[in-house]
Amino acid sequence: QVQVVESGGGLVQPGGSLRLSCAASGNIFGGNVMGWFRQAPGKQRELVAIITSGSSTHYADSVKGRFTISRDNAKNTVYLQMNSLKPEDTAVYYCNLREVFGRYDSWGQGTQVTVSS
Repeated sequence: QVQVVESGGGLVQPGGSLRLSCAASGNIFGGNVMGWFRQAPGKQRELVAIITSGSSTHYADSVKGRFTISRDNAKNTVYLQMNSLKPEDTAVYYCNLREVFGRYDSWGQGTQVTVSS
């Protein structure tokens, strides 16, 4: 069984920065994709950024140039560096780890990010 646990959320002023971390544990094998998704109140969950085990990345247009996703394969950890935060970035951020053939697909419980003055 694969588990992921997020950390690093909090309250930050507009223009500020936060760094989220997500640590995975369990029977992790094969190629996989780690990613961050977010869900704001009253909205559907949306993709923020993903990174493959080969470090290829993809970002939502709304965060390009402001957010950076990275991973440490030795530690089974993914990071999301968020800069120039805006109020519209306020959401619960979820970490996901998925094996490329779907043999495992794990979600974290989420971490709240609030951008407000």
